[in-house]
Parts: sequence; C-alpha cells; structure tokens
Amino acid sequence: MKMNDKLALVTGAASGIGLATARSFAAAGAHVVLADINAKNGEAAAAEIRDRGHDADFVQLDVTDAASIDACKKEVLTMRPQVDVIAHVAGWGKIQPFVENTEDFWRDVVDLNLMGVIAVTRAFLDGMIEQESGKIIVVSSDAGRVGSLGETVYSAAKGGAIAFTKGLAREMARFNINVNAVCPGPTDTPLLAKVPEKFKEAFIRATPMRRLGQPQEVADAVLFLASDRSNFITGQVLSVNGGLAITG
Repeated sequence: MKMNDKLALVTGAASGIGLATARSFAAAGAHVVLADINAKNGEAAAAEIRDRGHDADFVQLDVTDAASIDACKKEVLTMRPQVDVIAHVAGWGKIQPFVENTEDFWRDVVDLNLMGVIAVTRAFLDGMIEQESGKIIVVSSDAGRVGSLGETVYSAAKGGAIAFTKGLAREMARFNINVNAVCPGPTDTPLLAKVPEKFKEAFIRATPMRRLGQPQEVADAVLFLASDRSNFITGQVLSVNGGLAITG
C-alpha cells in the first residue's frame, strides 16, 4: 500500500497507535505530520522517522483548543497547499463508574474524543473539497459500538465519533473524499498501561484471541483506509479487536 507524495496529518502521534500510524504512513511514502500536545515526545518521534529515511515533521496540537488548531493548520499548509489524509488518533479516557464522574471529566472526554475530531476535520476540509480528494480516518473505539463498563461517557463520545464519520461520509462522497472509522479493542498502549492489572487481565480473558491488540495492528487498518486500495469504501467502521466485540 503506497502513499507516495501524500501529505498525511496524524493526531495523537507522539505515542501508541498514533505513532505506529505515523510510522506506517511514512514507510508507505507519505510526508507525515505528527501532531500532538506532547512536544518533547512528538519531536523525538518525528526525528526517529526521519532517521529511518522518511519524511516527517512535528507540529504541536491541542485538539481541544481552537487557537491551537488554527496555528497547526497554518503551519501544516506552509509545507504543502493541501492535506491529503487525516488520521484522528488523539484520544483519552479513564475507567471510572459513571456516578463518580465530574462534569469537568465529562467535558474533557467529549472535547478530546469527539469535538476534537470535528474541529480538526473542519479546519482542513475546505482544501479537500476544493481538490476533490482526500481520506479521513477516525480512530474511535469498540466502546462506541457496544458500550464499555466504567467508560460510559467515553463510550458516548466514541459513539458520536462513529456517527460523525457516517454522516460526513455521506456529505463528502460527491467530492471523492472517503471517511471511515477504525475501532480498536483493548490495545497495548501507554494509555492502557495506566489501567489496573485486573482490568487488563479481564480484557484478555474476554477476547477470543486471548491477548491485547498491538498498536501496529490498528495502524495497519488505518493505512489500508488511507491508501488507494480503499477508494470505494466510505462510511464504514472496521473493528480491530481480536473478536472481543462481533457486531453485525
């Protein structure tokens, strides 16, 4: 799967699934822009990709802040006149009973996992429409498809991201812009490392393949949807979960 001469923006690219996605895009020939709130790790990740002989730049981005999104857009568009691919990987959650959530927690979860996807998409969409081409991939979660114990608001936000994907796909099809979602199950990322061991063991027991997913396995699905091999696929949701949630 080749992405030669494409400019690809990856949010949440400093670690985990975002970093694996950025590496995959770069190896496929894209000029990758790694965007993340963590400048230290993001710069190091971009440098590592360049050391492998690929094109990569880092841009600091807080997807919950309008000014940060605008600054990111301006910086990215100095590199190329158009972004060809957006992979929305930035996300965050915490396992906690809904009745223990605070209103600030709700807002943080929704702003990062749903509103950030909407706002970053809108920032770059006009150029894709003008060019009449583009690929947008939203990394949601199976929590958004089937719900997740202790992640009620996270499930709602990720479910909203899936619905946004489907709605936008219908609007953008006439402009030859593909919009799809990838839904990981429990994946061995730095975020999951913060989860108590008993929860990770429960995830593994509940997964038919009896293991956690790896970031690269999710990135492989994102790469497929970003490549020319998915040109007739839009509005779809692809789970990468080892069989944990099998939906119709």
